[in-house]
Amino acid sequence: MSIISLTTDFGGLYPAAMKAVILGINPEAQIVDVTHSIRQASIREGAFALYSLVPYFPAKSVHVGVVDPGVGTSRRALALKAGPEGEEQLFVGPDNGLMIPAARRLGDMEVYEITNREIMLNSEISATFHGRDIFAPVGARLSKGMPIETVGNRVSDFVNLDFENYGVDGQFLVGEVVYTDNFGNVITNIPEDAVLKFRTFGSQVEVNGRKVFFVQTYGFVGQGDALILIGSHGFLEIAINKGNAALQFGLRSGDTVTIKVL
Repeated sequence: MSIISLTTDFGGLYPAAMKAVILGINPEAQIVDVTHSIRQASIREGAFALYSLVPYFPAKSVHVGVVDPGVGTSRRALALKAGPEGEEQLFVGPDNGLMIPAARRLGDMEVYEITNREIMLNSEISATFHGRDIFAPVGARLSKGMPIETVGNRVSDFVNLDFENYGVDGQFLVGEVVYTDNFGNVITNIPEDAVLKFRTFGSQVEVNGRKVFFVQTYGFVGQGDALILIGSHGFLEIAINKGNAALQFGLRSGDTVTIKVL
């Protein structure tokens, strides 16, 4: 059975149209909703959602990502193949960096521009809904075994995006928020190895001027207390035990986070 994942900022209505198109082309597809709750036009949030989950999908999975503030403009549509030979996964979405971190995480990335109109939904492509008219049908056809080269020519000048723009300045680690989950946990782009060079579990740091403990999991501090930890995704996370760190710290995607080593 083919697996097609969907990651969008659409909310409630529009994903159903994409699913209808996919199932019309590949009725045997198993559709997995990564999330449709990405903050509107937050490409980095969508990229992180894909990045954090692709290692757990089986080979030949197809990931359709649509966080696309440039829809209808000159931005290109892309299809990507990534992963070791025989274990590749495929990606379809806009050329705005959305899929790049996830594909690069798998390795051996190839990027193609989607120009073949015969594999799109029909000759009338909506200027505002490429998710339905381009990305969903191309993803469905790839899930049925269509060679990726069918979509168009290979390109190398795609829009890049990564999560590596964190810094170390003396006793400070400086990064940014890349995602906030439904619990209000704040996920940064500061990787585990950078944190562990400075602190051990049980020690204290300052997060944007507020003292918190660096612990292994939420229950190691009292209810309502702030903490930092290394999340399951491998990045530093700011949390409140049974509370909402995004609200208490006033943080959202793109905001700067400063960790001071005490």
